[in-house]
Amino acid sequence: MPNIKIIGGGLAGSEAALQLADSDWNVTLYEMRPHQCTEAHSSEKLAEVVCSNSFKSKLQTTASGLLKAEMQHMGCKLLPIAQKHSVPAGNALAINRSAFAAAVTKQIEENPNIQLVRREVTKLDDELTILASGPLTSMALTANLQKTIGQQQLYFFDAIAPIVETESLDLNIIFSKSRYQDDNSDYLNCPFSKEEYYEFVEALNNAEKHEAKEFENRFFQNLDFKFYENCTPIEELARRGKDTLRFGVMRPVGLQDPRTGRRPYAVIQLRAENQAKTAYNLVGCQTMLKYGQQKQVLQKIPGLQNAKFLRYGSIHRNTFLNSPEILKPNLSLKNKPNIFVAGQLSGLEGYVESILSGLLVSKILTQNWQKEKLPTTTISRNLWEHLLKPSSNFQPMNANFGLVPPLPYRESNKKLKKQKMAARALAELKTALDQS
Repeated sequence: MPNIKIIGGGLAGSEAALQLADSDWNVTLYEMRPHQCTEAHSSEKLAEVVCSNSFKSKLQTTASGLLKAEMQHMGCKLLPIAQKHSVPAGNALAINRSAFAAAVTKQIEENPNIQLVRREVTKLDDELTILASGPLTSMALTANLQKTIGQQQLYFFDAIAPIVETESLDLNIIFSKSRYQDDNSDYLNCPFSKEEYYEFVEALNNAEKHEAKEFENRFFQNLDFKFYENCTPIEELARRGKDTLRFGVMRPVGLQDPRTGRRPYAVIQLRAENQAKTAYNLVGCQTMLKYGQQKQVLQKIPGLQNAKFLRYGSIHRNTFLNSPEILKPNLSLKNKPNIFVAGQLSGLEGYVESILSGLLVSKILTQNWQKEKLPTTTISRNLWEHLLKPSSNFQPMNANFGLVPPLPYRESNKKLKKQKMAARALAELKTALDQS
């Protein structure tokens, strides 16, 4: 019976523990609560959900709904528990968080193949281990992790720019061009007139910001933001002066608006999220605005008036690894291959995505899964790929349709398009799993 240690009894760690135990592995699951508490948890239960109680949509025409369907095909352990302890929430899978956590804890405590140890792990050793300690990893373990992988490979907050669906963009306004280059179209450009620019700055200054948790405020106050200038929220730049943005991230140099033949007063650039260019991120637009406010303000950008947001921007406390630099394709550390990483620490964002990573690591260990096992049309495969894809500014990712390749033909009905993408993914996944 193989032995394995799991550090962290959150969603990813709990999923991995139940999966491995089901495969007759001898699992030791370490959870530091209640002896060492985090700033956000309120109980000693495993798989405690600390923010929203929503696992997002159940509809397969949404990326989150499709991801859950994929995970059910793969034999996920936590989703059936979530469904059993769900509360009415329309098309969303919302849970009674206390009942859900209690049920997961009970299953783990009663499993003969799992030993639950309530103490803090402060260093990584040479045992086979899944590191699933989450975004609030203890200071002692964080210090040891930094020593193991290198200080520059561990991040303490994320700075996420919004992502928009390409089909929702107004390409009569937006033009394709890279600065100073005539034959390169890596970027789309949203050109501002003088009036549009100052209206946008005013909207940024008046918009409501996300209220950070108390522990996040304490954390940010202890940071020297001189070293994090590339992650400054766009609304903070607007606050510093009405022209700060147009001389910085929105500078129009090297660009000419084909509608006027002149240089715009300011520009926001969009950068492709994938090879198929089905989604673009707003360069330099990381923000702490509330989600509803983001849509209202960012749709003032010329060409984005009808933009559909696949992901909103955020900046918050979140310990995570520079995974493309330090992880092998099997999600183990390159310089310490006995350590596998799962959960938000790996660079996935969201409850269901964290559960997915615990599921994937367990399949890697028990069935020697490689990423090629999953079809490229699935959300799961593309989230796995995200953790490995080289990036100069790696940031956490959640499920969205911008990750997957488009249909091989044009489908103008958006709902029908998502239905077909979901059906394609699930059919190909079923075929792949049946070949095991």
